Amino acid sequence: MFRAFYKTKEWCVWAYGGGLFLLLALVVQVELTVKINEWYGMFYDMLQKATDHEVSELWVEMLIFCKIAFPYVLIATVTGYFTRVYAFKWREAMTFSYVAKWQLVEGDVEGASQRIQEDIYRFARIVESLGLQVIRAMLTLIAFLPILWGLSRGVDIELIKAVPGSLVWVALIVSLGGLLISWFVGIKLPGLEYNNQKVEAAFRKELVYAEDDKVNYAKTETLVELFTGLKFNYNRLFLHYGYFDIWINFFEQFMLIVPYLIMGPGLFTGIITLGVLVQVSNAFAKVRESFSIFIANWTTITELRSIHKRLKEFETNINY
Repeated sequence: MFRAFYKTKEWCVWAYGGGLFLLLALVVQVELTVKINEWYGMFYDMLQKATDHEVSELWVEMLIFCKIAFPYVLIATVTGYFTRVYAFKWREAMTFSYVAKWQLVEGDVEGASQRIQEDIYRFARIVESLGLQVIRAMLTLIAFLPILWGLSRGVDIELIKAVPGSLVWVALIVSLGGLLISWFVGIKLPGLEYNNQKVEAAFRKELVYAEDDKVNYAKTETLVELFTGLKFNYNRLFLHYGYFDIWINFFEQFMLIVPYLIMGPGLFTGIITLGVLVQVSNAFAKVRESFSIFIANWTTITELRSIHKRLKEFETNINY
C-alpha cells in the first residue's frame, strides 16, 4: 500500500516533493490562523469600548482581517486541489503495482475488481486526508499551546485558577476522555463496515456477471436474497452509527460552551476583556480540535480500518 508510491524511483518526486509542498502549505495556514486569533483579541476589545473609537477604526480592522483571511482562503483552496491530485497519483501507483501481481495469479481472487477499482482510491484519499489533518493538528498545537497557556492567567474559578496553563489541561483531559468514550461507543463499527463491504461485493459481482449473461445470473430470487443480506447489514450499521452520532453531537455542542464556562466569571469580575474571552474561545477550540482529531474523524477512521483490512487480504492473495 505504501511501498508502491513511497519506495519507487518512478514516484519519489511526487511522493516526497508533493508531500513537502503540502507541509509548507499547512505551516502557512497555521501561521495565518494565529494572526486571526490575535486579531480577534484586538477587534472585540475595540467593540467592547466602541464609543471610545471612531467608525473609521472599524473599517481599518476589517481591512486587516481581509489581508489575513483572503490569503488563507486562496492557500486552502490550492491545498485542497493539490491534495486530490496527490491522492490520485498514489492511487495510480498502487493500481498498477497491484495489477502487475494480480495478473500472475491463476486462481480467482475474491473481490479483485472492487479492491483495485474502488478500495485503492478510497484508501489513498482517506490516508492523505487524515495525514494532513494530523499534521495540521500538530502544527496547530505547536502554535496555539503557548497562546492558550498564557491566556489561562485570566481564569477566575477557584478550583483551577491556581493551576498553571489550566485551559490547556482542561482541553487535554476532555479530549482524552472523549476519545476513550468514542472508542467504547463505536467499538463495533469497523467489523460492521467490513461485513458490509463483503455483501456489497457479492451483490455487485452478480450484477456484473449479468451484463454478459442474463440467463444464468441476476435472477430475481438471487438478487432478492443478496439484497436482503445487504439490507440487514445496513440496518445494523445505521443503528450503531445512530447512537455514535448522538454521542459525537452531544460532545461537540458541550465543548462549544466550555471556554465560556471557564472564562466567563473573569469577564464579570473585570480580570479579562471581551477580546480576551473571544480569543480564548478561538484558541481553546483550535487546541481542543487538535487534541480531538481522532474523535472528529472516527467514522472515517472506521472506514479506513475496514479498507485496510480488505487490501491486506488482497495483498496476501496476490503475493501467495
